[in-house]
Amino acid sequence: MASEKAKKTILKFDTEDDVAVALAKYTADLSQRFIQEKGSFNVVLSGGTLIDTMRYLTQAPHKESVDWSKWSIFWLDERVVPLDHKDSNYKLAYDGFLSKVSIPGGQIFPINDKKSPEGAAEDYEALHRDLVERKILPLSDATGFPKFDLMLLGMGPDGHVASLFPNHPQRNEEERWVTFITNSPKPPPPRITYTFPVINSSSEIAMVVTGAELATAVKDVLGNPNSNLPAAEVSPQGLLTWFLDKDAASKL
Repeated sequence: MASEKAKKTILKFDTEDDVAVALAKYTADLSQRFIQEKGSFNVVLSGGTLIDTMRYLTQAPHKESVDWSKWSIFWLDERVVPLDHKDSNYKLAYDGFLSKVSIPGGQIFPINDKKSPEGAAEDYEALHRDLVERKILPLSDATGFPKFDLMLLGMGPDGHVASLFPNHPQRNEEERWVTFITNSPKPPPPRITYTFPVINSSSEIAMVVTGAELATAVKDVLGNPNSNLPAAEVSPQGLLTWFLDKDAASKL
């Protein structure tokens, strides 16, 4: 479900801190653009180190210049644990980002942590379908799947994105908006995740990858046209921008 129209930009920086500075400006600029165009900005967060790399967005000048009241926040994937659990991507985002900005609570959409992985996935998809019905979340004219303004993605050393892992069937799902996994090779094992059709319906995707342990996967995804890693399937409707530090880009 990759978009053949996707355009790719690869940005390389000396340090992770340089990546963080550039990511803040990129996100703030996109926020202003989408809010001017349509009055809102729908953002999808992932977990891991990405939240920390967003740190400059919560500082001056961006914190004051961004209209946080127009933001809505969703989760690319989530561990099926209580929202206050140390493994929760929601808790990670709240502690590191959301608690420092003024996004209205009704525009932050975590999973239902009281359900099973399958139930949580069904519930999260139903929430999205309701937002579509209410004209809060648009559908892509090209794909018919939800169209987010920006997805902020990371990548694992095995090339996984979201909770779409190599050699797991969830990466091949083409109909569901949200699916689930109970045997994630990266703990904790129960998770929900957006599917590739949703990921690739995005207007913009930022792939944020830092650290030498990711250099081999970066080389495979960006240097091998026949790469079979899940990250190689990321191809949004609009622009894909890679943010790499020199360690992650060291094998290119």
